[in-house]
Amino acid sequence: MIAQLADAAFAPARASVEAGRIPGATLGIVSADGRRAVRLTGLAARVPEPEALTIDHWFDLASVSKVIATTMMILSLAEQGRIDLDRPLTDAIPDLRQYDVAHAAERRLTFRDCLSHRTFLPAVEPIYTYGDDPARLRAFILQREWRQGPAVYSDINYLLLGIAIERVTGAPLSAWPLGEGLSYGPPPGPAVATEHCRWRDRMLKGEVHDENAAALGGAPGHAGLFGTVAGVLDFAAGLLDGTGASPFVLDAIRTRVAGDRTCGWERRFAGWSGGDACSDATIGHTGFTGTGLWIDFDRGLAWTLLTNRVHPSRHVDSGIFTLRPATGDALIAAWDDAV
Repeated sequence: MIAQLADAAFAPARASVEAGRIPGATLGIVSADGRRAVRLTGLAARVPEPEALTIDHWFDLASVSKVIATTMMILSLAEQGRIDLDRPLTDAIPDLRQYDVAHAAERRLTFRDCLSHRTFLPAVEPIYTYGDDPARLRAFILQREWRQGPAVYSDINYLLLGIAIERVTGAPLSAWPLGEGLSYGPPPGPAVATEHCRWRDRMLKGEVHDENAAALGGAPGHAGLFGTVAGVLDFAAGLLDGTGASPFVLDAIRTRVAGDRTCGWERRFAGWSGGDACSDATIGHTGFTGTGLWIDFDRGLAWTLLTNRVHPSRHVDSGIFTLRPATGDALIAAWDDAV
């Protein structure tokens, strides 16, 4: 049955590749009882030379790094009692806005606030334009008076969480043990190409796409992780069967904190990236490069769609925002028909 599911769910991605909207795509599906299937088509690179996509290629996971790596690290530290999710970040980063200790709003943000994106911080900032010394840029992040606005999905939240992890553990995020098929870059195998970066003046391949992640040394809190389809599926399987996360962690990533956001993840809502057919118990997250991971706990089913939709440029309409929900809806429809 899992093979039939994969065939049905992969149809939208296959059509997208055949239409030339994205270079290549890999879909991986895993069930709670361990059955899995992978489908792929297209190219790992179009330029400078065409390269066929294989099951062994590593994808720049972009913001999927937030849930596979940073969120799991923070929740692990909380479970160990090394941080309290409802305490301010200053417990780990006492020098946050250290020149305005009495009034700086940043000093009142909690770990849970940042995990669930319920802060006033902006969505993104071109931090790489302020220099390329990782230590200096971290100091900039900590001492900047960030402009305030409504709560939005924010890379800054996870940059702060990444710095907190570094402070608590005394080590970079890249030192954290990850499963096979997951690694901060450069990956130990063939990688898909992403974008011709105007700032770095080269085609990126096996090098982190996100400019801020690159300037910060490649392993900050918001991006930087690479993964194979097998590596991402292994992670998802561990959440489905409970071998990869404790009850404490599973409760945190499944429980709504702010609107449709849990600690790290989004939980299903009308019109979201995972499609409307999945259950209310589904969580998911996407990445700018064209990646995504969704887990339907009610059905015991997870899927990852990995593409290089920014290759050779982000400045085209790849159709990724319709492809993702179309994939999820096709998968769930096939699943429901089969059972």
